[in-house]
Amino acid sequence: MKKILFITAIIAVVITGAYFLLSNVDQKIENGNDDVINVMVSILPQINFVEKIGGNKVQVTEMIPPGFSPATYDPSPDQLRKLQDADIYFRIGHIPFEKAQMEKLEKLNTKMKVIDTSNGIELLKLAAHSHGDKDEHEKEKEHEHEAGNDPHIWLSPKLVKIQAKNIYNALVEYSPENKDYFTRNYNQFTKELDELDQKLTNVFAPIEGQTILVFHPAFGYLADAYGFRQEAIEIEGKEPTPAQLQEIIDKARNNNIKVIFVQAQFSPESAKSVAQEINGAVVQIDPLAKDYFTNLETMAETIVTSLK
Repeated sequence: MKKILFITAIIAVVITGAYFLLSNVDQKIENGNDDVINVMVSILPQINFVEKIGGNKVQVTEMIPPGFSPATYDPSPDQLRKLQDADIYFRIGHIPFEKAQMEKLEKLNTKMKVIDTSNGIELLKLAAHSHGDKDEHEKEKEHEHEAGNDPHIWLSPKLVKIQAKNIYNALVEYSPENKDYFTRNYNQFTKELDELDQKLTNVFAPIEGQTILVFHPAFGYLADAYGFRQEAIEIEGKEPTPAQLQEIIDKARNNNIKVIFVQAQFSPESAKSVAQEINGAVVQIDPLAKDYFTNLETMAETIVTSLK
């Protein structure tokens, strides 16, 4: 009997100790003392940027999942729950999703620090559609309405270096005890971006001065960095009118353009219509892929090879 009581007492002590140990662990996690910074970002490529600098000190979740457009996406309840645990939100800057949703997201987590990674970047303007059947006053009004800042700043490695600096500064401010770790990672990341920039310079050299025809105008910064131009079918989420579509077809014929580049996140129907008219082909590329370095190199090779 005494033996049974002794064993029972030992078990009670073990259970009580385990309870207090687990409670302490839960309390540490709840208080944010687990040494991991919870980060939310808008688009997939940003995961790569933050992880390159933050390493094992960050846990990163994207707001816009694969296959969805930043122009139309509405966050799911699960993502909104994850947002409530975020310590930092790195916005890309000016994509339509952020313009429509950021105020609401900030209210859901008032303790979350929001960092605009486009700070310090001079934004390009999106070109408005021309309207051959409108008078000059109407053209000017519609140009003012349709033209805006180009938000696709992640497609230039030089501009990603500026974004990286903004990310680095925010991580150091949040966790100064890890500054040396973040600094080493940041320096390595910027070195890799310089190497990528040189590779892309070499790949794009054969198409310098040429024009590529795209469905969505996502490639302005890429074109600006490497000496070519983009002509877009769609501007700010709007399908072209029949008159605009005909103008695009005429431009493609005049410039001997035979390839239209489309993104997986957008309907390719207008691009297919233009391709049929110019006896050309539709080629898919994805500026929103998570693996930034591999994707940008692959995209460059695809563009140059397709134009050949």
